[in-house]
Amino acid sequence: MILFPSIVYCQADDNLLNNNNSDTTEFKTDEIIITGTRTEKKIIDIPYSVQRFDQSGWITSRRIGVQDVLTVVPGLFLQPRYGNHDTRITIRGFGSRSNTGIRGVRILLDGIPESEPDGQTRIESIDFTSIGRIELVKGNSSSLYTNAPGGVINFLTDKYFPVSFVMSDNEFGSFGLRKNGIKLGINSKNSRFMTVYSYQNYNGYRQHSQEYQNRLNTLFEADFTKNSKISIYGYYVNGIIKLPGALTLEQYNNNDTAANSLSLSRDEKRVTKKGRIGINFLGNYETKNMKHTVEVTGYGTIKYFNRTARTFRVFNRYGLGGTIRYVNKINFGKGKKYSNEFSIGADGFYQAGPIDEFTNLAGEPGDELISKADEILSNVGVYALNQIDIIPGKVSFLVTGRYDRVIFDFRNSIAQFQDTSRLFDKFTPKFALNYKLTPEIAAYGSFGLGFDSPAGNEMDNYPYTSDNGMHLLNPDLMPQRSKNFELGIKGEVKNRKGSEFFKSISFEVTGYHNKIEDVIVPFIVDGSAFYRNAAATNRLGLEAGFNADIYKGLNIKAAYTYQRFKYDTYNAGTIDAGGNISYRDFSGNTEPSNPEMFASAEIMYKHIFKQKYTFYIKSNFQYVGEMFVNDANDDSLKTAAYSLLNAQLGIDINFSKVRLLGYIGMNNITDKKYVAYIQINSDRNAYYESGARRNFFGGITLAYMFRK
Repeated sequence: MILFPSIVYCQADDNLLNNNNSDTTEFKTDEIIITGTRTEKKIIDIPYSVQRFDQSGWITSRRIGVQDVLTVVPGLFLQPRYGNHDTRITIRGFGSRSNTGIRGVRILLDGIPESEPDGQTRIESIDFTSIGRIELVKGNSSSLYTNAPGGVINFLTDKYFPVSFVMSDNEFGSFGLRKNGIKLGINSKNSRFMTVYSYQNYNGYRQHSQEYQNRLNTLFEADFTKNSKISIYGYYVNGIIKLPGALTLEQYNNNDTAANSLSLSRDEKRVTKKGRIGINFLGNYETKNMKHTVEVTGYGTIKYFNRTARTFRVFNRYGLGGTIRYVNKINFGKGKKYSNEFSIGADGFYQAGPIDEFTNLAGEPGDELISKADEILSNVGVYALNQIDIIPGKVSFLVTGRYDRVIFDFRNSIAQFQDTSRLFDKFTPKFALNYKLTPEIAAYGSFGLGFDSPAGNEMDNYPYTSDNGMHLLNPDLMPQRSKNFELGIKGEVKNRKGSEFFKSISFEVTGYHNKIEDVIVPFIVDGSAFYRNAAATNRLGLEAGFNADIYKGLNIKAAYTYQRFKYDTYNAGTIDAGGNISYRDFSGNTEPSNPEMFASAEIMYKHIFKQKYTFYIKSNFQYVGEMFVNDANDDSLKTAAYSLLNAQLGIDINFSKVRLLGYIGMNNITDKKYVAYIQINSDRNAYYESGARRNFFGGITLAYMFRK
């Protein structure tokens, strides 16, 4: 395995991973996933779709946003706005309702929630210079995590480097992109320390879309014994992002890089300062036929958030959270051939703090204090998991279940009659079966219930609810509830005849049917987003992906997704810019901002010359089908399908203690004009936010390894 700390061809902890000496890529089935699934099973033994990535997949790629890194994943649809901020992450339609931030998909950083207690997530703290690998669980995960009907993404900090090092990481590119960072890793016999500081400056490809970020990520891990360790994680991020807003079709056609005039006059932006520290203890204890695992995590967060839109809001939030987990694995029966894994755990996250709302005077707070509220958000959940062998080495059965309580308690210090509290709770079970056709190929199926509470900002009240907007929280908005079916097959076909061609082909094909009730749908009034429940939605989908080692350093991977998302019954109240309400029947319409089909592919060639020089060349392709922009499914407004072509090349030079990586690339080679992000159900017909046209990027990374 190649070592280069900036790229994190990371060596895995032998206690946690079955590490071989090959690079880790998508669809590999012999690796153990321990975080996103809350189990310790090989991917081939997990009865739903799980994938794992490390930095070998993005060695010569731009690493500014999640869309630069997770490029070829069936079922995962990313709609980037600018940089890494406010990318809409959608898995099987969950998350598409968000007009800001991430919903319906649980985001973790080192197993600790980046998602707030209400499920809303922003990922400014994710710095891909510090990330070593990513675990992705697709499909309903409500039986394991709060507000995770779409799945779980866990970003894991790089900590398994074999030698100490210091590194300078630098990226540059079109539209004023500059990112500079310093990374230090210290590996002693029984402990590891890593810290990364980076500064990012991006002028943006649209008017009024600048972004600045300062990030510090750090960790310390120490082994108490061979089977127990403590880890301390911390980060701090300080940044600002300007928001250009969405355009009407006419504005988009005239100049897709212009800012919305209303967003410009308001100086719409977000200022963020936040930090977190977390402590994790993990211990394993073994007897003759049994293994016990205990994991305890505690964390605290501080957030300052300034959101400028129709008004000027200032958020100050403080949070405390924790997780406890116990796992029991036992082998039993004749010859100890049968195994059973039982796990039980609990999560809690409490967040509170004041929100001051002022009039907005061209991006600055006015003298008038509109409201002063204290908000408390909390969730508490307990879960249990059991997976047992029915036929050893062939068939296993998994059952999981979770009970959640999500509490909103909002109080207005000025107008106390607006005080409101709401509680959402639900028990969500899941059942799954895994059948191994061969030791390396498995078929699986599952059924489970999903639960997704509204996020805090989705609870904003407005004058047309049942209490006429009198209280702080919308009294009518209810959680989404879903029934989720999934069938699939995954595996790896290895060439055992000694041929250099097609040594390994990994694949996965999954079909699903989700029935969702009380679907939460956004709509826009006077430029501000509010939310309502649609009656019911049927989602059908097919996902397929493969990854093939073709010949001596030549690798190709591809992903295809088909999805059919239709409203069953939906009689919606529509509010125009004048506040007039009319009702329309949207039954049978397609959910907006979801293409019926999207696909991607990537081909990469790596050549090692004299063991010191490694050359890389890579090209990737993305196709996205047309999308509706509103519930009405107006054909004249829907976005056009588009295709993007990107390419990168690089060289990695190894002088034992000194290593140098240089790369350059081009995105959107054909200079395609396309809609990257849809502002759903706008009252002003401002739906369209364009993607970046042809742009260049490059990077230079210099590392020194402290080898003996």
